[in-house]
Amino acid sequence: RFVPRAVLMDLEPGTMDSVRTGPYGQVFRPDNFVFGQSGAGNNWAKGHYTEGAELIDSVLDVVRKEAENCDCLQGFQVCHSLGGGTGSGMGTLLISKIREEYPDRMMLTFSVFPSPKVSDTVVEPYNATLSVHQLVENADECMVLDNEALYDICFRTLKL
Repeated sequence: RFVPRAVLMDLEPGTMDSVRTGPYGQVFRPDNFVFGQSGAGNNWAKGHYTEGAELIDSVLDVVRKEAENCDCLQGFQVCHSLGGGTGSGMGTLLISKIREEYPDRMMLTFSVFPSPKVSDTVVEPYNATLSVHQLVENADECMVLDNEALYDICFRTLKL
């Protein structure tokens, strides 16, 4: 049985429960789900400095364990959104911490940028702006994804 070398993290348990009980939940290693209880409330600073900072050591322990299981670790891929507090704040905190521990490994991100047509949360542009500085400093390559385009693909093409 193949198991993805993935670490799934969130600052609230709801999303993790959805993934775990969903059709692909059994694919992932149960120990690699790391989540908090409070969420970041769409606030970059809560994800980066307070709520995320409390959870980051647990996430790094799981990342370290997965890295140690690699024969030839080349780098890391991080998929995150830049609109909310967890993906933007804690996501960039994780990227900077991984960069500290593994400075000679590649860091690639798939960063979903917010769109006003998909969400009406007014702080999303601020969260994204604060995240970009961290990405410039700590990522070797960023794949920029447009949330509105992803939404259109899901809605029109995939009929989700």
